[in-house]
Amino acid sequence: MLDEHEIIDMLKLRGKDQEELFAKARKERQRVFENRVVLRGVTEIGNTCRVNCEFCPMRRENTRDNATFLADEKTLIESAEDIKDSGINVVFFQAGEIPQTTRVVGSALPTITKMFDGDVEILLNLGNKKRSEYEWLREQGATSYIIKHETSDPDLNLRMRHETLESRLKCMSDLLELGFKVGSGGIIGLPGQTLESIARDIILARDMGIHMCSFSPFVPAPETPLAHLAPGDVDTTLNALAASRLVSPDWLIPSVSALAKNRKDGQKSGYLAGANVMTVNFTPKRDSERYLIYGKNRFVVRPGYGSGLLAELGLVPGRSVFAGKEALPEFA
Repeated sequence: MLDEHEIIDMLKLRGKDQEELFAKARKERQRVFENRVVLRGVTEIGNTCRVNCEFCPMRRENTRDNATFLADEKTLIESAEDIKDSGINVVFFQAGEIPQTTRVVGSALPTITKMFDGDVEILLNLGNKKRSEYEWLREQGATSYIIKHETSDPDLNLRMRHETLESRLKCMSDLLELGFKVGSGGIIGLPGQTLESIARDIILARDMGIHMCSFSPFVPAPETPLAHLAPGDVDTTLNALAASRLVSPDWLIPSVSALAKNRKDGQKSGYLAGANVMTVNFTPKRDSERYLIYGKNRFVVRPGYGSGLLAELGLVPGRSVFAGKEALPEFA
């Protein structure tokens, strides 16, 4: 089992040593998942947030200046139909953290599950909620949930999110106890962050017993207190992905769009570093332009781009490993 010091050493690697790290990570990915990359179809359903994170343009203090939206049940069902028509069976709904998303998402889930004849993974990223809300969403058909801890450093977490790390971890524990497949992860390059902290991010995720883990480089977004800072280092982020694969070979690990935002070949490099998930965006254009997670000029993965990139890498688009006919036995 890799320890903190070994992970720190991995995070420092560059050049030939980094290439060897990536090769080891790809070997572990191939052993567990062969050459399959899980496709998720994401719809961003709301851009209002109660939290005031220093790094996010959708932070609470920006709400009055943003053109806000919250999708209705009809829009969610229509997006799920588009995702199904594309051959993807991971329906992913993401939004800013507000109480209203519980009802609008939960109300749509039975119809969506029926649409897929049960062969679907319903993945949500809606932030901290009460345990009773998670329980209701599970009853309605939700199966997976992403709730990134962002940083395992309690002081840095409080400074960046203005909420406690403990409150986030309590939600993560509730989700795991309720039977969700849970994803977490962090941001690389936050001000004051150390390599030791990043290594602890990976260890925390492993010790929590999660199923998915992602790391993204910090993007200095406009209209935020951190807009003046340098972007997060892509190489350190890629090394964190590779280290995550070696720490937990069966994790689902995405190569996120923020990698492409910070470096032209960043997302491609994520797969070379051992990632095995691609998130394809199905948000209607009218709403996508208002979902300001990295600012107005963010990089958005559309179906054509995604299939082309995977073909270039010799990887095969795959369906959910948690649901349906292609579910792997150890994940079912």
